[in-house]
Amino acid sequence: MTSLGKLHKGAIIVKRMTIVVSTLFLLLSTLTFTGFVVVKGETEEVGFIVKMSVTYCNNGTENWAFTEEDRAISLFMNNTWQTVQLINHSYRLDNTTFDEDGNPMAVLQFPKSQLNLGENISYAVTYYALSKPRLLPDIKEENSSTLNDIPEELKKSYCGEGDTWLVNDSELRDLAYGIAKGETKVLIIVKNFITWFRANVTYATKDTPRYPNETYVERKGDCDDQAILFITLCRILGIPSFLQIGCIHMPKRSPTQDTYWEGHLTTSLKHIGWHGWAMVYIPPWGWLPVDFTYVIGGLDDPLDAIKRAAVTSQTTLQYMNISQMDYVASSRMYSDFLKNSDFYVYTQDEMMEVPPTNHGNDTLEKLFPWIPFIATVVVAVTVAGIFVYVWKREKPKEIESNPSLTFRA
Repeated sequence: MTSLGKLHKGAIIVKRMTIVVSTLFLLLSTLTFTGFVVVKGETEEVGFIVKMSVTYCNNGTENWAFTEEDRAISLFMNNTWQTVQLINHSYRLDNTTFDEDGNPMAVLQFPKSQLNLGENISYAVTYYALSKPRLLPDIKEENSSTLNDIPEELKKSYCGEGDTWLVNDSELRDLAYGIAKGETKVLIIVKNFITWFRANVTYATKDTPRYPNETYVERKGDCDDQAILFITLCRILGIPSFLQIGCIHMPKRSPTQDTYWEGHLTTSLKHIGWHGWAMVYIPPWGWLPVDFTYVIGGLDDPLDAIKRAAVTSQTTLQYMNISQMDYVASSRMYSDFLKNSDFYVYTQDEMMEVPPTNHGNDTLEKLFPWIPFIATVVVAVTVAGIFVYVWKREKPKEIESNPSLTFRA
């Protein structure tokens, strides 16, 4: 495995998740493949601790009234590749629910309903993740099924325009059909898209994500920017796809601290990087990852974007899916909200490897007695804030010097 590239999106996307109190079934969290092969070198389960803390500061002239969205935290995913537990949190949970894309969420109880002028509020959460050996299908072009083999119900759910995927944009439609050139085998179409990206789009970070037409016009973008354009092209041709985001354990990387959004957002990362990639339905194998900016070992073959995607490694945890929500607009709106209100957000994330266990929270606390202390020590008046999704955070810093290993976020 070559060294990781720059896991630096240039900024974080502080994401206010829309909470939908419902019993949405998390369809996207389980990968169903046929013809499994174990990723080379991964034979045992691996344990990780992920710690996140957020501090909100009001230096403006108005009070910051908290909503249920502000009090929401993510619960990661549980599927065939990983099991994640929320083992500590600063405040009791009001309830658990799902957002509009089916991502599991929890809502914290706040000790107060608003943040007054000059006040600071913080919260901390700790997760334990059991990462399992990753199974991948034996992907061969000659075995690919066609566009006609994609279930209609998946097309209805994951080929729509939405607010992020501009499938009715005339230039993007011309691009998609021009690259496909009448091909009907889904894997070959995806391969052609990957080849086009390698030849035409360069890696470049921005403090908020780009819409697909912007990435196309500028011919540049980071991990989620490129994934969003790719997803749009797939949806135009009737290939179900969505954006997935996760975190990567980076034990050899030095801790970093960066400031964005005119000083209103400060992020600190320790041995963790945030990354985004596409999930695409390719029959007969089902949902497969396509990664443009972090390919383990390099992108010698276009299909390595699938076979060697970051998420195929146990060091990557799946965090959330984005299919319906307006990912780009919400990020830009929150940036404006902070700057215009003179509010400040400080985030700290850390990821560390620990012995694997399946024995639940009691065993974890015996193994790691420091977890409750670290998870609950917060600065000033601790209160859960917005579901801070440190998205366009940091990515592996060697990426710029090794473009074949693009790991962005």
